[in-house]
Amino acid sequence: MNELLPDIYYTDEYAKSTEYLLEGKSDSFLYEDENGKVLNVFLKRKIDLEGIDLDKDYYDIQTPYGYGGPIILSLEKDKDQLLKSYMDSFTKYCEDNNIVSEFVRYHPLLDNQKDFSKLYDNVYMRKTVSTVLKDKEDAFTQEFSKSTRKLIRKILKEDIKYEIIENPSDLDKFMEIYYDTMDRNDATDYYYFDREYFEFLIKNMKNHLININIYMDEKCIASGLYFRYKDMLHAHLSGTDHNYLHLSPAYILKYLTLKWGEENDIKYIHYGGGTTNDENDSLLKFKSKFTKEGFFDFYIGKKIYNEEVYDYLVEKTNTEKEEFFPQYRG
Repeated sequence: MNELLPDIYYTDEYAKSTEYLLEGKSDSFLYEDENGKVLNVFLKRKIDLEGIDLDKDYYDIQTPYGYGGPIILSLEKDKDQLLKSYMDSFTKYCEDNNIVSEFVRYHPLLDNQKDFSKLYDNVYMRKTVSTVLKDKEDAFTQEFSKSTRKLIRKILKEDIKYEIIENPSDLDKFMEIYYDTMDRNDATDYYYFDREYFEFLIKNMKNHLININIYMDEKCIASGLYFRYKDMLHAHLSGTDHNYLHLSPAYILKYLTLKWGEENDIKYIHYGGGTTNDENDSLLKFKSKFTKEGFFDFYIGKKIYNEEVYDYLVEKTNTEKEEFFPQYRG
């Protein structure tokens, strides 16, 4: 089935890796009939809320860290019938496994929210950004803004060196820079990945990893970690030495991923979105400097499978007005 998987986020290894980031157990549901195949990869979390007693163990599920959501892997005949049959089958699976609700983060580059818009309560959140290499003769000039190109050319005149490591055997330099950056920015737990997580990546996913390190004065001043799968490259994590911020190494990381992508048949280098849904989000504005056409819609999806238990949990947690989903975890 691996040949049908459209991106890294649908692999078992990736889903397993996110167990280190979010509480839960990775799992997947594959539906198949004469009309085609539908896959849903998710994390299953036990609902264990303080002061609330339930008659049995209940769970909710969510897309693993990043993007994903249910997706049609192959379509043979009738799409509408395939989606209806999938939803019927998956709903029964959720009922049989005491799953109360599902939270989905759709994949912006795959547009899979469109197929499931009648089956889930889908909500548009924000744009995400990608440098588009597909059908480009010179993506640097065709995608990067004029001021960004000028700055990069200026930085490249400095005595900087770099290395692009495919399938890295260790991430020691990256982790040193990454943790320094996280500590400097007082990062929340959501963005703070522990060493065990990186060790898992090296052991189980190294064939999909790209590590780029930038050096100045024989010192690593910036490092980026990327996932490669088929024709997509995803910027996962990065960090910079605060003593060298005047050299704007984050720009050079973008430039180097572009050059590597051009040499390795990459069509999209995806950076994600901002930290908020604001159109003027500063991180979104920064990422927008590296594309002219690569803006993609990011949607979430919501689904309740057990209304009675869901309403009970909302009532007991006094979260009727909470916009978070599921509300009882707000």
